[in-house]
Order: sequence, then C-alpha cells, then structure tokens
Amino acid sequence: MRLSVRTLALPAAALAAALSLTACQSSSDPDAAPAPTSASPRQTTAATPTTPATPATPTTTAPDPAPTTAPATTPATKPPKKTTAPTPADNGGNGDDTAPALTPCTAKNVKVVASKVSRPINHLALTVTNVGDRPCDAVGAPLVGFDQSQAPIRIVEESKPQAVVTLTPGESAYASLILTGEPGGDTHGMTVRTVKVNLTTDSMVTVPAPTGTYVDDGAAVSYWQRELADALQY
Repeated sequence: MRLSVRTLALPAAALAAALSLTACQSSSDPDAAPAPTSASPRQTTAATPTTPATPATPTTTAPDPAPTTAPATTPATKPPKKTTAPTPADNGGNGDDTAPALTPCTAKNVKVVASKVSRPINHLALTVTNVGDRPCDAVGAPLVGFDQSQAPIRIVEESKPQAVVTLTPGESAYASLILTGEPGGDTHGMTVRTVKVNLTTDSMVTVPAPTGTYVDDGAAVSYWQRELADALQY
C-alpha cells in the first residue's frame, strides 16, 4: 500500500517540474506570442482635427483722455469802442445805442468865439468853452453859416476825431473855419459880419466875425478838436 502512494507522487512531481520549465521558457522567449489578457483592448479614437482657433484680434485700449477742465466761460473783453462824432444829420446825438449818452454843449452852457489866426491863411478859429458847472460834449462838427445864409457850409469829413471831445467846466474845444476855396473861378465871394454856429440842430449861437472876414463858396469847417493845432491842420 505504501508503494502505490510513492509511485503516484513521482509523476505528479515530474509534471510540476515540467510545467515550471515551460513557463520559464515562455517568459524568456522574445518570439513567443504574448499571453492573452482578460482586459478589453483600449479603443483608440482618432482625434478629430480641430480648426485652429482664430487668434483674437488684440484690442487696443485707448488711453483715457486726459481730463480736460472746460475753461470757465468768461465774458469776452470788448475793446473800447471808438466814439466818433456824429455827422451833421445826427449832430445832436452819438449814433451808438451802446455808448454812454452824450450831454451836448449848447448855447446855455458854452461861449463861442471866432478869431483870426496867422497860419494857415484864410482861416478862422472857432473856440467853444464850457462856462457851465457840469461837463458837456462838443458833439460832431458845428453847422456854420454867415450873415443871412440859409445853408450851412461844407464839413471836412477827414477831420472827424476818434472820440467826442468832452469839456469839463472851463475847458475848450476848437474847430477850423476855412474861409475860401481854391483861388480863381467864380466863387461868389463876399465879406461877412457874423458867423452863425449851430452847436446842435436846435441850439445856435451867433458871434461877430473878425473885421474883413471874406468867404466864398469853398468855405468849410472841421469837427471839434481838443487841441487848436489839430483843428488848424485842415
């Protein structure tokens, strides 16, 4: 009975040794096919080509504009208006609604004198002096006539000053009285005794003319000037 057990044991041992040797050979043989595994083969999904993303257009952030402070609105400084003397048509006003109202000199507050001058020849000087107690304005040019004449003589427009002459009490203004025109021709000259001076259209002063004052159709008068020399240059 013991002999049978040993006989069966030897083949079992030999079988185990044979299987062990076979396993070693299989693992060391490079040509041997790999043993199948129970794991499912990994399914490889081909990558779907993707459209390359369009690079974003770089946005340039404009720098914030420097804060500007709106300049305070200041009323524009207007240059001083040149107050020109009115023409004979508006001899009693200043012709400018924005200028200060004028106070014309009248027969009530001034004295007028017509006097001879040495130069230029054939000229008289008209002097108007404020004899009142308040300032007045020697407006424009005087409207001048002689004796019984009805129409005033010509006004020398180029003598218009930059501003009306304002006379404080005691101050004077001057106008040049041109007695004759160019020599020659029929100028209807005559010797006169009086000079009629219209300070405004409704205020006239009549003054004596210097002895021997001779005038003709070329007579003319300048605008009132602050200086006698300025008046006599016309």
